[in-house]
Amino acid sequence: MTAPVWITSTPPTPNGDLHVGHLAGPYVAGDVLSRFLRAESRSVLYTSGIDDHQSYVQVRGLKDGGRSAAEIADRYGASIERTWRGVGVRLDRVVLPRRDAGYAKAVQGFFRRLYDEGRIEARTTPLPYCAPCERWLYEAYVVGGCPHCGASSNGNACEACGRPNDCGDLVGPHCALCGRAAVNRPCERLYFPLGPYTEQLRDYWSTVRMPPHLRALCERMAADGLPDIAVTHPADWGVGVPVVGFEDQRVHVWFEMAPGYLVQSGREDAPDHVEHPGHVQFFGFDNGYFHAVLFPALYTAAGRADALAAGFVVNEFYRLREQKFSTSRRHAVWADEAIEECGSDVLRHHVCSDRPEGRQTSFDRPALERTRLHLDTLWNGWLERLFDAVGTECGGRLPEEEPAGADWGRLRARLLASLAELRDAYGPAGFAPRRAVALLDEMVHCVTDFAYVQAHQAERPDGGPGHRAALAGQLAVASAIAAWAAPVLPVGAARLAAVLGLPADRPVTAAALEVPRGRRRLAPPAGPVFGSVTHYAAVGAATGEEGPDGVLLGAANRPVMEES
Repeated sequence: MTAPVWITSTPPTPNGDLHVGHLAGPYVAGDVLSRFLRAESRSVLYTSGIDDHQSYVQVRGLKDGGRSAAEIADRYGASIERTWRGVGVRLDRVVLPRRDAGYAKAVQGFFRRLYDEGRIEARTTPLPYCAPCERWLYEAYVVGGCPHCGASSNGNACEACGRPNDCGDLVGPHCALCGRAAVNRPCERLYFPLGPYTEQLRDYWSTVRMPPHLRALCERMAADGLPDIAVTHPADWGVGVPVVGFEDQRVHVWFEMAPGYLVQSGREDAPDHVEHPGHVQFFGFDNGYFHAVLFPALYTAAGRADALAAGFVVNEFYRLREQKFSTSRRHAVWADEAIEECGSDVLRHHVCSDRPEGRQTSFDRPALERTRLHLDTLWNGWLERLFDAVGTECGGRLPEEEPAGADWGRLRARLLASLAELRDAYGPAGFAPRRAVALLDEMVHCVTDFAYVQAHQAERPDGGPGHRAALAGQLAVASAIAAWAAPVLPVGAARLAAVLGLPADRPVTAAALEVPRGRRRLAPPAGPVFGSVTHYAAVGAATGEEGPDGVLLGAANRPVMEES
């Protein structure tokens, strides 16, 4: 038995709306891979969730006039799901921790098994405490210098270097709420020692696909000696700790995410001993330690090797005015505003072509406007001229002639050579959306050059058949673009397929480079094919209904339960 290819994107924190940096990170990229594989008739399960229990959610509520964490999580969780739909991210399952059936039970069961087997231990260690706020400080509540790189860091993990900390080892810790200096006090918490799993992790790292930056982090951590990780904190927001004596603590949210991924897969109870081909996880480098070190160690300790990913697709930071996009610091361009401004095709093209693969990249609004003009001038300009020529030369119907001539042969060969690279850029092993978009742009440049040259066929006394053959060649390329661009630009690709009378979601293969059959009349849209500002229908993700452009919105199909 073979299970679906399982693709995950890190559940976002609902302490604010999604920003463009999120879209340039895991979510659109994961959707591109998912759409490519589905078009290949591969069975795919693309999942994520809403990371309700992050301390950043509670801190946001406290800073916003004392609103409850639940109110913040509900408000922004709903906004995040709307934005996913608006930009065309099709998720098969979105797990909501406080509403989904059995979620808390699954997390607590996973935790309790490791505790009962002696893999989780009680330790008393220093933890920052804010006397004026009468609050223990961890994760979002505390800010100090990273003990590894010295950069300013919150508790538990440093965004700059990617390494974990224990909160009590931060340099000069202070309270994120009141700004006053914190004092370390002894606090008994439960810990998961990573050291015993060092060799298993090294074996795993030798087989999993990951970029060199993340591999270097893993190897440095192992060389320095893997630390013990606090998996509970004194708190009142999150999943309760199922251990006597720790009832006033909560499971650390990054421990929670390991069994949370199992809930996303539908395999939270026990391994099902089936093959899980190409399990791919999408996340940012700042979450790299959790996905490449902590989660594999937890799955190994729990006997859940079936949950280990085969590949990590990791993005670096997307920057705005020389600083990292940040929801908590309100340093962002909000994704829903960008979608409203330019449409999903333009935004998807932009975040894929500017995706921070292997290095940090920077967003600016003039560049987004240039992407809109690029799609309108190059892509739509070619298609509009093609449709006008078919209307004039062929009465609006597909020509009878077949593509022919040496120029067509060279164009076809060039496109098929690029297709091989495009398939590699779309596939799990060589996944690179930046390269995919560059290849698609080059294909459209090539057919545009072909179209301008061949337009002079019409000037010859007997050039009609040659001109119509050239139009047929362009229509064959349009057919191919409708299939080959669909993973990146699903709305425009579906609209182009409809113009040509072709089904959407065809595979990215050479078979798409053919003139549509029959003498049917073309049905060009009233507006541009690519990049028009068309919103997805505001329907529930659970319905799996189609938006106005015939693009499936996704299906969550989750039971709604009371809070555990």
